[in-house]
Amino acid sequence: MPLMLLLRGCAWLLLVLGLQRAALRVFDRMLALDPGHAFARASRAHLRAQAGERGAAIADLQQLLAQRPADAATWFNLGFLLEAEGRAAEAEAALRCAVQHDPKLDRAWYGLGLSLLQLGRHEEAIAAFKRNTELQPLSPYGWTQLARALLRHNQPGEAARVVEHLSGFEPQVAEALRRELGTVS
Repeated sequence: MPLMLLLRGCAWLLLVLGLQRAALRVFDRMLALDPGHAFARASRAHLRAQAGERGAAIADLQQLLAQRPADAATWFNLGFLLEAEGRAAEAEAALRCAVQHDPKLDRAWYGLGLSLLQLGRHEEAIAAFKRNTELQPLSPYGWTQLARALLRHNQPGEAARVVEHLSGFEPQVAEALRRELGTVS
């Protein structure tokens, strides 16, 4: 059995057993043997992010993108971590790459909307959240952020319509949002 396959199986077993740090060491070993091993790099980035080591995870994802620049999921993961780090402009760029490579990646549209809200670009955020809700019409998250963005963009009537729509399938979320937004009836 080739060594990399054996190491991959070992890492998988360690993860199943809940031993993330030990699995991380296996991925480090795999990358020492083959720095271009995409599975090991992506897995290490994921474990680093879970451990709160965002900077190291971001570096791993950037290296992975140097190898595979058209990977929408990796662009999304990078954007997600950059947004979590408060690096909204960089997150926006990464998330735009994600939706460019996979226009149906609903989570990337949602993240793009969040980044644009942080940047104060409400109109663009509204467009991103609308696309997210087209792709995930029954998820309350996009609808909630859409209502918030509409209110920030001084469109309380539109925000109220979104809350009303949301009440049709998530009444508790809609009620909480109504209270949060205050002026939306």
